[in-house]
Amino acid sequence: MRIYLDNCCYNRPYDDQTSIKISLETQAKLSIQEMVKLGKYALVSSETLEYEVDASPYSSQVQIIKGFIQENTSFYVGKRKRDDVEKLAIEITQTGVKYYDACHVASAIIADCEYFVTVDKRLLNYQSGKVRIVSPIQFISETEGI
Repeated sequence: MRIYLDNCCYNRPYDDQTSIKISLETQAKLSIQEMVKLGKYALVSSETLEYEVDASPYSSQVQIIKGFIQENTSFYVGKRKRDDVEKLAIEITQTGVKYYDACHVASAIIADCEYFVTVDKRLLNYQSGKVRIVSPIQFISETEGI
């Protein structure tokens, strides 16, 4: 199964963990990463994700996130698919989704992902018939039969 984690999801462990919801999302996200490492899921990344990760001012976080992505990506949506991503992203923005978020979703759709995992509330409100958009907790619940 192909899955795509967006930048918000990768950064969840670096958020304030005093909120139970954030702490649970962090644990679920880390569990998903473990399953990716074990080969249970095929991780998809993209040029858009690379750009957003690189734009972070927190260099230690960037190195950790980039390291995981580089070591575990099975499918990459890059420059050769840029026109397709941009065209689909523009369609998605018509629903109110921000452009970069739409590029992430478009990349997941183009890579035939079954799941797009995010902690972005606004993005979780957008639903596509082409990829299931869920939080890390929802993903674990749906895929692990909890």
